[in-house]
Amino acid sequence: MDDSTEVNILLLGDAECGKSTFLSRISQGPNGAKGASITLLKDMNQPFIFDIKLSATPYRFQLFDTASPENWTLLTPNIIVLCYDISSRLSLINTQRLWSKEIHRAFPDPLPVLLLGLKRDLRSETDPNGIIYPQEGYRVAQELRCDKYLECSAVSGELLGEVWEDVCRTAVESVKADGGGLSSGGCGVM
Repeated sequence: MDDSTEVNILLLGDAECGKSTFLSRISQGPNGAKGASITLLKDMNQPFIFDIKLSATPYRFQLFDTASPENWTLLTPNIIVLCYDISSRLSLINTQRLWSKEIHRAFPDPLPVLLLGLKRDLRSETDPNGIIYPQEGYRVAQELRCDKYLECSAVSGELLGEVWEDVCRTAVESVKADGGGLSSGGCGVM
C-alpha cells in the first residue's frame, strides 16, 4: 500500500502481561477461531505491520511491543497502548508508578494513550485479591488521564475484535489534521 498513511503504535507494559499474545492473535485475525493455537510473533520482526482500510482510506499500522524503555525512546509513536495483566495486581501498580511516568518523560507532547487490560480470560481463575475488575481499571485510566479503557483476552478471543477496532480508530484519529492527545477530563470505556 504505497499511498497509505503510516501510523506508529507503541504497546508498553510489563514483560509477560500479554502484549505479544495480543499482537500475535491480531496478526491471525481478531475474529479468528476461539481456542485456536496462537503462533507468537518474534520481537526481532518488529515493527509488526498491518495494512488496513478504514472508510476507504488505506493505513499502514506499525506496531512496536516492548517492556524496556531503552528500546522505545527513539520511536515516534502516534498513539500509546499501555498494557497490564488483569490477573496481576503488580502489573497494574507498575502501570501507575512506572509506565505512565516513563511516557510523560519520553514523550512530553500529548499523545493519545489507551489503557488495555489483557488476559481477561484469567479473571475467573485467579485469586480474588489479585484480580483487577473493570471498575478499577477504568478508575486507573481516569487517574492517568488515558483516552480510553479497554480489556480483552487474546487466548479466548473475548472482546478482541472490538478492542482492535477501537485501537485502529483511535490511531487514525491521531494522524488527522487536528491530531489527538491526552484527555483533558477523563476517558471513555469500551
